[in-house]
Amino acid sequence: MEDRLAREIKDLLVRKGLTLAVAESATGGLVSSRLTDVPGCSLCFKGGVVAYSNDVKAKVLGVKKETIERYGAVSEQTCREMAEGVRKLIEADIGLSDTGIAGPGGARPEKPVGLFFVGLSTKEGTTVERRLFSGDRMENKRRATEAALIILRDYLAATR
Repeated sequence: MEDRLAREIKDLLVRKGLTLAVAESATGGLVSSRLTDVPGCSLCFKGGVVAYSNDVKAKVLGVKKETIERYGAVSEQTCREMAEGVRKLIEADIGLSDTGIAGPGGARPEKPVGLFFVGLSTKEGTTVERRLFSGDRMENKRRATEAALIILRDYLAATR
């Protein structure tokens, strides 16, 4: 079955002459997988990093250790630096990132299971959106992946 959302993203990126890089944490590569399932995605998808550990977030993506220590790996601030870092690392027009708590463990009162952040970075700036899902681990990962793709598609549809 064709992934219409991923195909729409690929078509928009190609039509606009833009390239994409992805930094995934909690989704573990699901965003990249959905995009690369679309034939012709090599025209616009440059690559991605699954930055599951804090060391990889810092050493590969350039997330400041102070950011992780102060705000945590699952935070708007870390997600912002991940999106900016992958865009610069891979030299893409757009950097897309996610970080979250898929569950069942890892939660704290202020950061419940199902909390995710999705970041989108361009040369014009970076935005981060917060989402909260209530499923099991796999459902939370799938819903976060879908949210990231929708955020990207909506951004692309709104730009000229």
